[in-house]
Amino acid sequence: MTTADVPLRDAATVMLVRDGDEGLEVFMLQRNLQSDFVGGAYVFPGGGVDDDDRHADLDAVCDGRTDAMASAQLGVPGGGLAFWVAAIRECFEEAGVLLAVDADDRTVRFDVPEVEARFAAHRASVDHGERRLVDICIDECLRLDVERIYEFSHWITPEGAPRRYDTRFFVARAPEAQVPLHDDREVIDNLWVRPSDALDRHRNGTLAMIFPTMRTLESLERFATAEDLLDAAAAIDHVPAILPKIVEHESGLRILLPGDDGYDEAVAPTEPVSIPLTSLSTVASSTPAEGLRA
Repeated sequence: MTTADVPLRDAATVMLVRDGDEGLEVFMLQRNLQSDFVGGAYVFPGGGVDDDDRHADLDAVCDGRTDAMASAQLGVPGGGLAFWVAAIRECFEEAGVLLAVDADDRTVRFDVPEVEARFAAHRASVDHGERRLVDICIDECLRLDVERIYEFSHWITPEGAPRRYDTRFFVARAPEAQVPLHDDREVIDNLWVRPSDALDRHRNGTLAMIFPTMRTLESLERFATAEDLLDAAAAIDHVPAILPKIVEHESGLRILLPGDDGYDEAVAPTEPVSIPLTSLSTVASSTPAEGLRA
């Protein structure tokens, strides 16, 4: 297989944020150590955009953003709303958090035992592919809260990686009366962490992350509160795509970002690079962190 044979798959991830005792915190999950893709790395809830996320009936169960609006925001001809739906679905499956509102525009709450148990069953059925999240919303008279989920950054996996994703990073406030967790299957641990603390732990080798996660956290560091971050995210009309390049370096492989010396001249490997993607995150780039600017 050559790098040209590696498909580029649509994906979406969402950063849940809140205000902790010492400022902005973000929710992260640790991928299963046995995963064949970035096993052991700490990530935000997310994954691939599935066929069930692309159904034509999405507008009816999404609040505040139509497919036409979503597609214009992402700069795609159509189907843009599926990225928001995928981010919400993955967050529900992996972290047990459902970003949805009821008929009175109130965020769904899981602090009543019967409701918590019912949505735990819903979560299992969606996770196992037995039901669509859209169908759960119809049954529960809910709408997915896409209006208050904002695109933050857009990363495309470089050519040369064994798997490639075109990933939209979103940000949303963590809902009250829902406790994020992990599914003990795809992800095995969770934590709330200040972006600067996560980066410190990454640098001292106690918290593995892939390159886009690390750079996104660097962008989050500049925001003191969740409100500051969400206000800035809501004001952005267009988020540019970031396509890193993997190049040979005297000390091994190196990641180049747009604007780095040699980026325009860099030639991608002709064969997929057989190294864990987490090892690429340790290579520094001279380009400032991409994403939202405060």
